[in-house]
Amino acid sequence: QVHLVESGGGTVQAGGSLRLSCAASGYEYRRYCMGWFRQAPGKEREGVAIISVRGWKMYGDFVKGRFTISQDNTKNIVSLQLNRLDPDDTGIYYCAYRPELCNGLAPTAFGYWGQGTQVTVSS
Repeated sequence: QVHLVESGGGTVQAGGSLRLSCAASGYEYRRYCMGWFRQAPGKEREGVAIISVRGWKMYGDFVKGRFTISQDNTKNIVSLQLNRLDPDDTGIYYCAYRPELCNGLAPTAFGYWGQGTQVTVSS
């Protein structure tokens, strides 16, 4: 049973930083893709960043070097460092897992999701 639990969301001012964490359990550790996605009110869910079991990474175009995805395989945690946050980054951030190789940022490629953590950036 795959279980994903996000933490680290909160409210920050524009230009600030947050670090999100996703504690994962019950997944296939030899072959997977983990990702972070977000959904703003009234908008579709979009891919923020993904990382493969070997550490290959991919980011959404809007990231523009501000965010960094990483993983700690000893602790089964995938993190997302958010820097230079903008009010447009406000939304619910979700951790997701796919028991296959990474294949792009489409949310439909991921079948397992956490409950999400709220990120609010004030101007």
